[in-house]
Amino acid sequence: MQDLAVVNYGPEKFSVELREIPKATIREDEVLLEVAAIGVCGSDLHMWTGQQSWPMRYPVVLGHEFCGIISQVGSGVAGWNEGDRVVSETAAVIDPNSPLTREGRYNLDPNRRGYGAVIDGAMRRYVPVPARILHRMPAGMAFEQAALTEPCCVAFNAVVGNAHIRPGDRVIVLGPGPIGVLCAAMARLCGADVAIVGLENDRPRLEVAKRYGCEAIIGDATAWANEVDGLGADGVVDATGVSAALSAALDLVRPGGWISKVGWGPQPMNFTLDRLVQKNVTLQGSFSHNWPIWERVIRLIATGTLDVQPITGGVWPLAKWKEAFETMHSGKIVKAVLKPEN
Repeated sequence: MQDLAVVNYGPEKFSVELREIPKATIREDEVLLEVAAIGVCGSDLHMWTGQQSWPMRYPVVLGHEFCGIISQVGSGVAGWNEGDRVVSETAAVIDPNSPLTREGRYNLDPNRRGYGAVIDGAMRRYVPVPARILHRMPAGMAFEQAALTEPCCVAFNAVVGNAHIRPGDRVIVLGPGPIGVLCAAMARLCGADVAIVGLENDRPRLEVAKRYGCEAIIGDATAWANEVDGLGADGVVDATGVSAALSAALDLVRPGGWISKVGWGPQPMNFTLDRLVQKNVTLQGSFSHNWPIWERVIRLIATGTLDVQPITGGVWPLAKWKEAFETMHSGKIVKAVLKPEN
């Protein structure tokens, strides 16, 4: 039996197409998930354009933001049944004996392998999922909402887990891509005044950020950073994926402040870190997420505390993946969602 999948088949630019692949089978510790919705990530676009800065396997099915209905349960799986509505984490492979895994920080396990890069992802009808990374969808939670849980978890970890926001803090987010807009929304939930910074062609996504109560800035945020006491912002989130943005963050942050870097970028820095030392700034990397973050974020979305509707720019059938990719890549929308057809 065959399945249709969005496959990245080589490192060259735009080496992605819809292909027939064998329908997935499962191991005893997995369930077979019938995919209901898949969020398109900025990393999917980077792989499509050949601009990723992480290891890849070719060919590979793209997609790591997904949810669906369990259609088959492995013989060694307990607590899950056919028909359960679930959302899945991204850590397809981990080392269970890693000290980091045993600490609950399997997202940092060097042997972790995620969906959609070196493990076949979810841009298809059926995907095998280890039972250990499943989460139940609350009643009333739509699949289109659940498919956006993963980027919300990335933002939560960058802003809540790896930063130090207090109500009334002034926070600048560099980069209005999906993660940047969600980081801004999370910072607002924490009680911060937030400015999000982009370029002229980012205006549509900056307008979305305004719906979360953020100040939108084109270009230089220095005036906003300094308008209270002239010392800079309490914190800066670098969500750009451009290494030069870290230099801007070091200019914008106040002495004793913090920078949370969540954006990936392959370019060398080519600037000094002396300002980091001189200002006594905390620079924190932020990668991925783990079980308790997912449980909390699912509740935030399901209760409406975190509204993902503003970032949802449209839903496309899987067969129109390219149109969805192009629309999101153009900056006209923040997030695209794909739905496999029956």
